[in-house]
Amino acid sequence: MKLFGRSTSVFLIAILCFTSILIACAQKTENWPEFGGPHRDSMSNEKGLLQAWPAAGPRLLWKATGLGIGYSSISIVNGRFYTMGDLTDAQGAKHQYVSAFSMTTHQKLWSALVGPPNDDGSRCTPTIANGMAYAIGTSGDLVCLNATTGKEIWRKNFAKDFGGKMMSMWKYSESPLVDGDKLICTPGANDAMMVALNAKTGDLIWKCAVGNLGPNGADGAGYSSAVVATIGGVRQYVQLVGRGLIGVDANTGKLLWNYNRIANNVANIDTPLVQGDEVFDSTAYNGGSAKIQIVPQNGGFTVKELWYLPGNIFQNHHGGVVLVNSYLYGGQGQNAGAPTCIDWNTGKIVWQAPTVGGGSANVSYADGDLYYLYENGVMALIQATPSGFQLKGRFQTPMMPGTSWAHTVILNGKLYIRHADALFCYDIKA
Repeated sequence: MKLFGRSTSVFLIAILCFTSILIACAQKTENWPEFGGPHRDSMSNEKGLLQAWPAAGPRLLWKATGLGIGYSSISIVNGRFYTMGDLTDAQGAKHQYVSAFSMTTHQKLWSALVGPPNDDGSRCTPTIANGMAYAIGTSGDLVCLNATTGKEIWRKNFAKDFGGKMMSMWKYSESPLVDGDKLICTPGANDAMMVALNAKTGDLIWKCAVGNLGPNGADGAGYSSAVVATIGGVRQYVQLVGRGLIGVDANTGKLLWNYNRIANNVANIDTPLVQGDEVFDSTAYNGGSAKIQIVPQNGGFTVKELWYLPGNIFQNHHGGVVLVNSYLYGGQGQNAGAPTCIDWNTGKIVWQAPTVGGGSANVSYADGDLYYLYENGVMALIQATPSGFQLKGRFQTPMMPGTSWAHTVILNGKLYIRHADALFCYDIKA
């Protein structure tokens, strides 16, 4: 007996084709909702990208302006991109704003006031979650906005509400973390180094008191952004502050552990990288780099240093590192970015190459390659392999006033580079 006739087979094929289209569309509408992407690690799951660039670089698709002055990167959610910047209002006064733009028209949809301007603009990348946009101004103004309309829902100020302070002069740079119903941020006070707030209302859930974290570094918040991890069965927030790395219990706000050795007293910047029960971070100003293991012990945690590299061997200033197949990749040097590959397990420098561009570099990963953006606007494509340095392309992005420090975003076959008031979108689909 025939179970399916010709018409039924055609119908099934049509259903399968329609399903494939839906899957493809779903892949194309993937979001990048916060600093460093969905996992805060600057790792993109994009495939089918260009494996080499022409001499002039990939094709520039479009340019958007009106972002304002700052080093904030972008978040992309539901057909919009969000960022921060210092803008001048109708009366000629400067303020710091969060702005939303259409990904289709590249036109600004709304701007919402955050707080006072800064000498060289904003640092925070807005976090988009549950229909809200969360952002931190350089003066410690934390705002929650309706992501569709820009209407303010609630706000806090780190100094006024928590006695917060920065470790040094360059003001707040953190991008807030949303974890379920909690908003996590780092005011930097000794009795409120980190706080958890109700993400809907801004009400305080807990404050983390830290006490003495060690001699290295300086009191106050660093320039890093927290990440969430489960270590030894305990959900915790890992952050780099003025006196080094800390781990905070997600439920209670209790300080679980800290590591002081890599802290410097000028600026601790890089977002921690967590793999299982191991944590890596790096600081400049001769702070160096270390991988530590967080070990459960007697109902608490202790820190075991697995390896340490002094600053002259590897110190990443503020561009971050990525972990690909048990190898770390990032730029070596203070105000520099010499491409470097480090064995995750041993800390051995596998290879290091001369710098490709000028100044510090941020690094992202996608489809087997590393994307290095230097502060002088040079963009480089380098293969992510321990077998040796392989430069696959480089080009000069359009120069704007200031330095190109905003971290790149790779999503839906496109490379997004923010520099000062402008966002450039390049086609990198193969």
